[in-house]
Amino acid sequence: MTQTQQESSLLPRWQPDAWLRRLWPCYCLLAALVTYGYALWDPYQIDGDAVAYMDIGDLIRSHQWAGVVNGYWHPLYPATLALGHTLFHPTRFTELHVFYMVNFGIFLLEMLAIVAFTDSIILLREERAIATNDNAASFVVNKYALRYLGVALLVFASQRELSVGKVRPDALLQALLLFGMAALLRHLATSRLHYAALAGFALGLAYLTKSFAFIFTLLCIVALVAFRWLWQKHSFARIAPAAALTLVCFGIVAGPYIVALSKQKGRFDFGDSGSLNYAWYVGGTQKLHLQNGYPELYGSSEVHLKHPNQVLMTSPLILSYKQLPYGTYPDWFDTTYWNDQIKTHINPRGQAHAIVRDLELTARYLLNHPEMLALLAVLLLLGARPAFCRRFSGNGFWVVPLALGIAIWIIYGMVNVEERYVTIGFVAILMPLFAALTPRLAVRSAALSAAVPALVLLTALMAVGESSRIVLDSRRNLSTARSPGGWYQPDIFRAARALNELGVNPGDTIACVGKRACLNDIYWARLAGVHILTEIYQPAPFPYVSLSDIPNREEAFEAVRREGAKVLVGYFSAGSMTGTTPLTAGWQQLDGTPYYALPLNLGPQATDNTETAHH
Repeated sequence: MTQTQQESSLLPRWQPDAWLRRLWPCYCLLAALVTYGYALWDPYQIDGDAVAYMDIGDLIRSHQWAGVVNGYWHPLYPATLALGHTLFHPTRFTELHVFYMVNFGIFLLEMLAIVAFTDSIILLREERAIATNDNAASFVVNKYALRYLGVALLVFASQRELSVGKVRPDALLQALLLFGMAALLRHLATSRLHYAALAGFALGLAYLTKSFAFIFTLLCIVALVAFRWLWQKHSFARIAPAAALTLVCFGIVAGPYIVALSKQKGRFDFGDSGSLNYAWYVGGTQKLHLQNGYPELYGSSEVHLKHPNQVLMTSPLILSYKQLPYGTYPDWFDTTYWNDQIKTHINPRGQAHAIVRDLELTARYLLNHPEMLALLAVLLLLGARPAFCRRFSGNGFWVVPLALGIAIWIIYGMVNVEERYVTIGFVAILMPLFAALTPRLAVRSAALSAAVPALVLLTALMAVGESSRIVLDSRRNLSTARSPGGWYQPDIFRAARALNELGVNPGDTIACVGKRACLNDIYWARLAGVHILTEIYQPAPFPYVSLSDIPNREEAFEAVRREGAKVLVGYFSAGSMTGTTPLTAGWQQLDGTPYYALPLNLGPQATDNTETAHH
């Protein structure tokens, strides 16, 4: 009898929820450590978008504000890159490592943001439980369990679409949108105006990261008004100050940039990335090198370009970018400059095609992120159900984040779904879904409450474990290749150094040929410190350029030479570039890479450095 009493007295000591609380600091440290591993060893993933952000960061550091105002790329993420550059003083050939570390810092900010968001969901849930005489204890996912799930989602995303190796603003945007939604939910829970103000400030910073946040801010204000009116039964006199304060604080942060952008464009403008993507993906408008007078390329758009590319030749198409004196590759540095005055009309057929394509991409996203969906399915099988299945009115704490998450998916689903875009929507949908779970039957409540912490911890550890495996595999591969870090890409770095050794100096202007060398992978040009101001457009074959497919080659090369380009750079198959035929004569391989340079205006030093650059 004594032994039975002793065993029964020990049972209450096993409290899974308490263990989640105790292990929480350790889990945060693990998540940070594995992501720091990505900052050291994540593979090179730089593209034209990344180079544009780096270029804007340079303009911020040199205070060239006219070049910073850009209708496609907004300035806050480049400002973080500029800050990292200022703090660590890297060279051109080590800056990418610093930018990886900046992205790691943004991941830590995301961790803080997801905790603020999940805690705000729980706070609103408890407030609504008191207001509606609901039983807050009946929910099976508590504050710490929801924190684990949120951070696990971030870790999964860092393995995939929001990896540290991508020099892009999507992770920063997600952090700021999470802060904005967290402040909004805290305002709904407490009715305190300073939370409404914080929401406006956070959303203003999100807008300075990406123009999408402008539309999202308006949706947040609508959600604030609707929830307080329909669920909390507040009068418009009580709601209006909070809505107005959110909008005013947003305007304080975002307003100066909107004014500068509108002045630059000569019309009200908060950013053109959305309208241009609609034209490209729905309207069928040609994305690159659009010209006036070619209606067959316009799709459903009206095109009256204010600053079209200057055409030097039409066969082959040779373009000059001297009109825009910023960026490594001006044509993608500010595509809104070259595409100013495109007006897209509704295209039902294109819209239907875009929706079908985006539904397929949504299915692909869900299949690529099965862990949380599997956990949700297991909890439903164990007897949980979402509280909103019981009644639509009542607590309703889940309404605002769930609706905002769905809205994010719908907005992108109308144009173009990319995984890095919709992760914030996935988080905003899943977190309130988990928080809304209640036991279907009272008799299962204890068993379900005991199972949930264990399943949540298992899922969270799976995220960290998978990241650890990826990081260690990356480290082993880099060690075998004797590479200084994941950020180092041998062909890119060697080509840049060889180009400088050939006699091309930082600040020089050059030309390029082919999509691979000109758009898709232009970090070599940034490393060399050069500006691509002339392009021989050769869209196919990909990735290699074929010299035999370029018509009027000698005339084309002469046109590029007259533009003042020091060299013409392309990405060629080594088997085709023997250097022994008239077709390939003069082309010099850049340190054994697939990049080749044809000297045009180098002078005597080109001959002197031929042996250095040609291997």
